[in-house]
Amino acid sequence: MISTVLWDVDGTLLDFSAAEKAAIRKLFSEFGLGACTEEMLARYAEINVSFWQRLERNELTKPQILVGRFAQFFGEYGIDPQTAPAFNERYQPALGDTIVYRDDSLNIVRALREKVRQYAVSNGTIVAQTKKLNKSGLGELMDGVFLSEELGVEKPNAGFFDKVFATLRPADLSEIMIVGDSLTSDIQGGMNAGIRTCWYNPGRQTAPENYRVDYEISDLHELTDILDTENVDGN
Repeated sequence: MISTVLWDVDGTLLDFSAAEKAAIRKLFSEFGLGACTEEMLARYAEINVSFWQRLERNELTKPQILVGRFAQFFGEYGIDPQTAPAFNERYQPALGDTIVYRDDSLNIVRALREKVRQYAVSNGTIVAQTKKLNKSGLGELMDGVFLSEELGVEKPNAGFFDKVFATLRPADLSEIMIVGDSLTSDIQGGMNAGIRTCWYNPGRQTAPENYRVDYEISDLHELTDILDTENVDGN
């Protein structure tokens, strides 16, 4: 049986790439930095992922990655890296300006309210995620929201989930599943926490053998079938 779903937000419930591109283009204009090309956006996305993975490995702190990614990006394109702190400060709320749902996620979450408890679990900043969850309507549908900045520890660390479980009492780990697109954050986090994992993999990539993926879906609608099967069979 699965009684509780932990939802990742960026890249799972919401299209993070769309919000990222819109926010950066808006701020390039606001800061007078010229045009931001598709090639530049693609390069920034690579840098951003690499910095977040360093955070997940506890190599950098959240403030270091938030500013550091822009400092590296700007340096590569001849923009003054000293602009990075101010740019990041404006970037956080700007991320919440563009809401694009993945696979009709809003209605999926709404429909599942009658079947399971649902919580958002995210490493995103308080400013960005609060605005996204409020503006998207997803926040009011959740039974709770857990943000790493508030908890003081990031996914995939077991400590993040320990703090979540302490709030969810009673928390039967065998009945909890995390759903997310990131192997390094969500799936590894679920493994570290001892709960079931559901990898949202719309790109149909192949997971390395060191990851335990209990369920794999390419469309969020598939989660409904998984829950129906699990909760009818009582497994």
